[in-house]
Amino acid sequence: MSLLLGVNIDHVATLRQARYAMNPDAPILEPSILEAALEAKAGGADSITVHVREDRRHMQDDDARLVRREVDLPLNLELANTPEMVAFACDLKPDFACLVPEKREEITTEGGLDVVGNLEALRKTISELQSAGIQVSLFIDPDESQIKAAANLGVEMIELHTGTFALTIGKEHESEITRLQSGAEFGTSLGLRVNAGHGIHLENIKDLFSVKNLKELNIGHTLVSRGIFIGLRAAVAEMKAAMAQYPTKS
Repeated sequence: MSLLLGVNIDHVATLRQARYAMNPDAPILEPSILEAALEAKAGGADSITVHVREDRRHMQDDDARLVRREVDLPLNLELANTPEMVAFACDLKPDFACLVPEKREEITTEGGLDVVGNLEALRKTISELQSAGIQVSLFIDPDESQIKAAANLGVEMIELHTGTFALTIGKEHESEITRLQSGAEFGTSLGLRVNAGHGIHLENIKDLFSVKNLKELNIGHTLVSRGIFIGLRAAVAEMKAAMAQYPTKS
């Protein structure tokens, strides 16, 4: 099975909110979240990711509902571990829910979730989501203790945080690739589906090809950025073509 691509369209909503956050009832709201999802699908996306944040800084509840209703691709909802957001997820019923750390001051998610330090709170949330028929992922750093804790909580999958990988060069970069390799191997050995995401683009994606056992990459910012110049559909197709070089056999 080839490496899958989940397209995160949050930054399309960021652009829309820059103009229309104070005018949500304007006759035309652009760019369209639905059109972005459909263009991503046309380009070859295997799933769509949206992150409805507690402060609703970009994606709104109705955006997620619209994509869920109108786009026949699996939907991955990123969310913070709060009662409000868990209740929203259980009502929306996405195919996947990825629990992420969330800080009000950050522009985008930075760093992985501390599973080890939040076991009981996460256990309750995971049970609620799974009872609603939602597969659960945890967005974590490629750390063995975090991966083991995730497996012990009974989630179906993890998403390895590649942000550090994306921001490093030289020996530090090589060290992070090794960490990702070890994390993906360890997660797979525990029966977890291993995904990865954050900061991946056409210039660094080949560096991930030595990380075996990955099932899906969740990519957003670079696709929306590239889409400004060549269109989102073409940007997604371009990324899919690059990902086709990933060796799917260990």
